[in-house]
Amino acid sequence: MIERNQIFLDGKWTESSGTEVLAVINPTTEEQLATIPAGTPEDVDRAARAAAAAFPTWSQTSTQERALLLKKLADALEARAEEITRTIVSEVGQPAKQAATAQTSTAIADLRIAAESLDEIAWDERVGNTIVHRAPAGVVGAITPWNAPLKMVCMKAGAALAAGCTVVLKGTEVAPLSAFIFAEAVAEVGLPEGVFNLVSGTGPIVGEAIATHPLIDMVSLTGSVRAGRRVMQLAAGSIKRVSLELGGKSANIILPDADLETAISDGMEDSFRNSGQVCGGLSRVLVPRARLTEAEEIARAKADSYILGDPFDPKTTLGPVTTAAQRDRIRTYIRSGLDEGMRMMTGGPEAPDGLSRGYFVRPTVFSGNNQNRIAREEIFGPVVVLIPFDGDDEAIEIANDSDYGLAAAIWSGDAERAKRVARRVRAGRIRINGSPINPRAPHGGFKLSGIGREFGRFGVEEFTEYQAIG
Repeated sequence: MIERNQIFLDGKWTESSGTEVLAVINPTTEEQLATIPAGTPEDVDRAARAAAAAFPTWSQTSTQERALLLKKLADALEARAEEITRTIVSEVGQPAKQAATAQTSTAIADLRIAAESLDEIAWDERVGNTIVHRAPAGVVGAITPWNAPLKMVCMKAGAALAAGCTVVLKGTEVAPLSAFIFAEAVAEVGLPEGVFNLVSGTGPIVGEAIATHPLIDMVSLTGSVRAGRRVMQLAAGSIKRVSLELGGKSANIILPDADLETAISDGMEDSFRNSGQVCGGLSRVLVPRARLTEAEEIARAKADSYILGDPFDPKTTLGPVTTAAQRDRIRTYIRSGLDEGMRMMTGGPEAPDGLSRGYFVRPTVFSGNNQNRIAREEIFGPVVVLIPFDGDDEAIEIANDSDYGLAAAIWSGDAERAKRVARRVRAGRIRINGSPINPRAPHGGFKLSGIGREFGRFGVEEFTEYQAIG
């Protein structure tokens, strides 16, 4: 049992002003793993005041100083990589081998990329007789999700610190422990007091206090559309800038000249990452109508190939989802697909055989159309729907007929054809023929998928404001 009984304010571990604690549950065992302080608005106020006091000095440090400290922070986290992976697996449920890369290594890499990106940014640009200068946005309130708890901390806090901002972080209360490790690393490498602050707690209390605090200049949130709307509403009171990375219902467009089996297999691996708890997962599989039956069989076999179980078991390829509420929500969606008369290739709402304990969900494949509820709404679980199309134009129309626009994939035997299709798809990140996600290219979405961009220099620039001088 892990007991975290302090929050990180002004460079020191200190008691929360509140007396309540929040329980952290292991999704595999359904047992309590840890407790953390339930922070209060007073804690946020203390954190914001510390961050505001530290901002004038930190914002004037050189990019070389900031880059060096971020690299030291990455080194400190890397020294604890095994511990971090074990912690996140226990909190989130992702299989350990996958989590070591997707959760731990990429988070550390994001810090190093933020540091390296400082040399790529045009901090001062002459426009006639004027210098256009990029200045730090100010005090940043960062609110991070539970599906990638450390990675999102590194992406937001790392980029904000690189830009010269100071930070008040509300890590997720569902999987909070890696955020505490991050704060310990901050103390270890000697970031100045007040530059980074951690207040643990819930969204309605700590998150809303961050979004409304007068000393916080900008809020960056990754979460649900509902949470994003709420942050925008609250931030509007003081005209704060907001950066939102929200949901997705991403299309995997498989054109007739593509390798169908590779495209479906790769796309489902993307969609089922972290038990489908990924905002950009390719959960809509668009296939040529003439090959729908073949596609259904390939998708069924791929889903059935996953091995569910203990995420620390090397044989496991699909762990539990992270919370009981999420498990129940996903199963409700699966039932809704059956109620609508959709054809289910495999899976279902029942608990997987032999796994009565833990928040496990059967990998599920439906065949339907783009008007089905499962095709319209973000499920955030291991569920995909196959949708047939006739011709490139209809495939693009279906892909764009969504409230979301975070990611997509295009498969074709002709890469140029795939790129032509990609330019007509309204999504922020589009992979061609299985290309890997580029952590230096911008990540973010259209429509309900959010506002702003993360990754690389684009993520650092998100935390800057333009000044025209001269």
